[in-house]
Amino acid sequence: MSRTRVRSTQRKSRRVGTSKEAGESFEAALGRGKNPKHHRFIGVSLGGGKTDKTCLSVIEYYPVQGKIFLSRLFDKIRSEGEVSADLQIHRLITQMPPPVESVAFDVPLQLPKCLACPHRCEGYEDCQEPEIQWMWKHYRAQAKKKSPARLFTPYTERCVEQYLQTELEEPFHLPHALGSNLAPLTARAQFIIRRLQVPTVEVFPKLSLWRMGNALHLAKSHLRFHRHWEGGQTSRQVVLNKMMDKSLAFIYDQDVKTLIESPQAFDSFLCALTGLLSFLGHCEPRPKGFPRKESWIEFPKKVFPWP
Repeated sequence: MSRTRVRSTQRKSRRVGTSKEAGESFEAALGRGKNPKHHRFIGVSLGGGKTDKTCLSVIEYYPVQGKIFLSRLFDKIRSEGEVSADLQIHRLITQMPPPVESVAFDVPLQLPKCLACPHRCEGYEDCQEPEIQWMWKHYRAQAKKKSPARLFTPYTERCVEQYLQTELEEPFHLPHALGSNLAPLTARAQFIIRRLQVPTVEVFPKLSLWRMGNALHLAKSHLRFHRHWEGGQTSRQVVLNKMMDKSLAFIYDQDVKTLIESPQAFDSFLCALTGLLSFLGHCEPRPKGFPRKESWIEFPKKVFPWP
């Protein structure tokens, strides 16, 4: 079907966080010959439709044993002849054995309010829709602190992007859903998810890593710059090494190498992990007063127990 790299189940695996031999299999760690109950989570770091930057991770969570396993890692997903990369992503997701609890994407899954509004528009200065009213309230609150405040554009941005910039422990600048950088990826995500029959969640990997890394007591420099060209590989390796010390997951040796070398693969892994934390109720709920129909991003609580 595709040249995307499907990791063989015969690869050596490494139990993250123990001093056991690197070749010990995940199956042996769970118990030979057993078929324990598990939950499956997919993470997608989405690149442009005409590139090979898309990566997809699949993790399995075994609640009785308290184990997390990176079971599949597909990197450099691209079009092959007349088979589009979009179809290949769709097939990888839909052909994954159940149960798939969620698919987590690192791009916006909902359009800004003004582009999906069914009402006759009189301009957002007079709009009474809850999302626009929330934006005005937020804008005016910020204008009191910083003048002049830059006026919002509800046809390119969403409430959640404004919220992350001002309401967390430090500013997180999530690009606008229809800004120049994300607009093509937002459109691509809309195309892909409309055919999916499994729950989807939106993730901001940088914020997920920040909360996970703080829980692991990692240096903030590694959490801020994990995608940088210079030092990014070192940061990703430090994060994975810390997970090794904490016995958080089983990861094949070759996949560890790919996660270190590829920021897209690493982000897809973070997306899948965030989907798991959301499933377990360890992600932040919508804040009080946040518009009910507005999209929300899943990210870990400040304090949460690792599975």
